[in-house]
Amino acid sequence: MAIPEYWLSYNNGAEKLRFPVPPPVVNVSSPFTNTDIEIVSGKEFTIIGDRGLKEFSFQSFLPRDYNSTYCDYVDIPDPYKFINWIERWRNSKRPIRFMVTGTNINLPVTVRDFNYELERAGEPGDVYFNIVLKEYEFLTLGKKVDITKPAAPTKQTDRPPVVNKGSTATPSGTHIVKAGESLSKIAFAVYKDANRWKDIFNANKKLIGNNPDKITAGMKLVLPK
Repeated sequence: MAIPEYWLSYNNGAEKLRFPVPPPVVNVSSPFTNTDIEIVSGKEFTIIGDRGLKEFSFQSFLPRDYNSTYCDYVDIPDPYKFINWIERWRNSKRPIRFMVTGTNINLPVTVRDFNYELERAGEPGDVYFNIVLKEYEFLTLGKKVDITKPAAPTKQTDRPPVVNKGSTATPSGTHIVKAGESLSKIAFAVYKDANRWKDIFNANKKLIGNNPDKITAGMKLVLPK
């Protein structure tokens, strides 16, 4: 099974961005406007309404330099160019398109929230972010809008080359530090949660010392559960 690719596009595909590090989890909210009515003796009756617009939220990071451990392709964009494009698209007040290859996610959306950390200690140039996207419904006068039919899985043809990502360490094992890695990146690759760098640091404090940024290539780190 092919690894899903995460894309944003603007102006009918004239401009495209592919996330270099796929998010470990995408949360999807798909509400219905149901109404509960109490009738007699405490019993309720539900009036089933219409489906609301879907919302997608996830987090990942934009690495400054390519690393085969977590990057999906070689020619990754500069993190701040990536951020500037998204901000420019938001400022245009036009919807963009969110696509995940191999799934039925191929929808016009608006960016509801986009926040990021300019830089984490020990990881110069890398940008961690959270983004919230909400489905956008085009209104056409005199024409009924039907958004209940899912789109067919996307097939991306102009994708950058995908390289072998290699294997990552598993929880409760060990990990040999590679050049350019940090505790946050190791935690993201192993646990899919960059914030667990503290667990790795605490488990290896005797080896690393008091500064979590002072890890070097070749160190053998213990990975807690």
